[in-house]
Amino acid sequence: MTVELDFSKLDLQDALDLAVLIEQEAEERYAWFADMLGENYPGDAGDFFAMMARNEKRHGDELAARRRALFGDAPSRVTADMIEDVEAPGTGTPRPHMSPRHALEVAMQSEIKAYEFFDQALPGITDPAVRELFEDLREEERIHQGLLEKQKAKYPDTMEPDVAPEDIDTPAL
Repeated sequence: MTVELDFSKLDLQDALDLAVLIEQEAEERYAWFADMLGENYPGDAGDFFAMMARNEKRHGDELAARRRALFGDAPSRVTADMIEDVEAPGTGTPRPHMSPRHALEVAMQSEIKAYEFFDQALPGITDPAVRELFEDLREEERIHQGLLEKQKAKYPDTMEPDVAPEDIDTPAL
């Protein structure tokens, strides 16, 4: 059950805690996808999701360090039930033999979704420090979209399953 957030009541500590939780959820989801799909070769969908998990972890760690520097070990008032799939792709996303391009498109949609979350939250934010943080986070999501767009050149432009011809199960005639 997701608890409705009142953005007008967030202070900077709450906003940082929220941002850390969003990154942790995305990291865990991408790691789960990578484990589920496995890695058949460098650069396949499983490898791509593992790379995304590392990126989300790095961003989450940066936000957590900023939170600790400002607020130490003060207990968090924000919990995981206050978010759901803000940046994390949906749990039903991975497919057997997903192409790397398909994995990239999943990540792109997640970055767009996160951008929209921060953008839509801004009108309800009254605290100037929270507003600045959410504007920064929104901009980071836009930058991440640009980085993924550049990555497209590395992957074949196909959403078709990534299956070697010898792995296709063709019934005998």
